[in-house]
Amino acid sequence: MIRVGLIGFGLAGRVFHAPLISSVEEFKLSAVLERQTDEARKRYSGILTYRTLDEMLADRSLDLIVVASPTGTHFEIARRVIEAGRHAVVDKPLAVRPAEIEELRMLARERGVLLVPFHNRRWDGDYLTVRTIVEQGVLGRIVAFESRMDRWAPGATRRPWKNDAVQGGGVLLDLGTHLVDQALALFGLPLGVSAEVDRERDGEGANDSFTIRLRYDDMRVTLASNMLSSPAGPRFVLRGTHGNYCKRGLDPQEAALGRITCIDSPDWGREEPSAWGVLNLDDNGAMVSRPHETVAGDYRLFYAGVRDALEGRGQPPVTPEDASRVARVLEWAEQSAGERWEVPCDWPGA
Repeated sequence: MIRVGLIGFGLAGRVFHAPLISSVEEFKLSAVLERQTDEARKRYSGILTYRTLDEMLADRSLDLIVVASPTGTHFEIARRVIEAGRHAVVDKPLAVRPAEIEELRMLARERGVLLVPFHNRRWDGDYLTVRTIVEQGVLGRIVAFESRMDRWAPGATRRPWKNDAVQGGGVLLDLGTHLVDQALALFGLPLGVSAEVDRERDGEGANDSFTIRLRYDDMRVTLASNMLSSPAGPRFVLRGTHGNYCKRGLDPQEAALGRITCIDSPDWGREEPSAWGVLNLDDNGAMVSRPHETVAGDYRLFYAGVRDALEGRGQPPVTPEDASRVARVLEWAEQSAGERWEVPCDWPGA
């Protein structure tokens, strides 16, 4: 049994990590760090509650520590966890800047522990569907890919740090990490990055809107998000030489996880047919449209991959190098937005 300690029981800890850890064989959610409340103990009987990081790190029975604290604290907390010789999963983004991620990566290698960024949206059903379409060549040669996550949220956030760029707030680091990670996993490293990163809502604060364009040899990727869209734009659009695919709506897992403490449904992650995307294919010059079933998503596969890596049965599902590449793209996006030109990608070792 792999005993897990969870740092933080806000949205990330409560909705994502705790239910997923509790749903994967050989994992046991054993302790949660909550500084003032006891919400975790109310939902998960038999766990320990710690008030400080020192107390949690002193518990040598914990094999894996999951960092689900606010973004601006990820680097320092993860550094202390690794220095204590513990394996670590860190919610996205792994750290605010590429240099911090590199420091954590080197430290984890030096201490001989696993460091895994929580890029869970690789296991969204709609993303898995897009990946299958691309790999099977259904649309011919892909010429354009659009991925966006829009919301209608004109008011101030209930978590003030999310509106403070110094503390890692802003939609670019938040949702941008997911969108860039998915794009790099699909298409590899881009040649250039151009972007607009803005504040659109009233008042001052962190960025709440971005559009990022990734340039490849023969295609363009566009990634975008904002807080002032209703209805939201399509989640995914793929265009190819033989047709296109359009998918609206969001993967249903996040909403479902907010209502449970453990996954027990055999239909987990499946979408209703009314939510499926649409394939438009060229049939001898005529376009034929049909619904295309969405692959069932399953965030449990992330933690199953972590388990297998800890037990020597496989590679980590996400690596610090993956997180570093995403952070570089986001940093180049900020540079492009400020300087208003395309930034060439200078990949180490390329």
